[in-house]
Amino acid sequence: MSEPVRPPRRFHHVGLRALEPQPDENEVTASKCWVTSPLTHPNRIEFLRYEADSPIDPEFMDAPHIAYEVDELEPQLAGRDVYLQPFEVGEPPFARVAFTREDGLFVEYMQFVPGRRWFNE
Repeated sequence: MSEPVRPPRRFHHVGLRALEPQPDENEVTASKCWVTSPLTHPNRIEFLRYEADSPIDPEFMDAPHIAYEVDELEPQLAGRDVYLQPFEVGEPPFARVAFTREDGLFVEYMQFVPGRRWFNE
């Protein structure tokens, strides 16, 4: 069976775990995680630091992920192994995101609110 044709996606960042607090972290309430902005990192890296009571599985915490910006989230998720169902990020939300597992890698898809790019914009 062939892979369905999907709308384009654009590289956004690579996510890596951090064990120590990082400068300019923002809290992702749903996952009890602190993240840095990949928009300010020269290599588009987002560092993620998890609270001790985070509901996220340690397998995910310790693995890198790659993130893509998409115009619509659902077409990217269709037929894929969805690891984390869609959820909103930020207060007020600046994006709706979901994570899949593809080819042994965690992949994040990000649908941004028009005019917003990160937490404090």
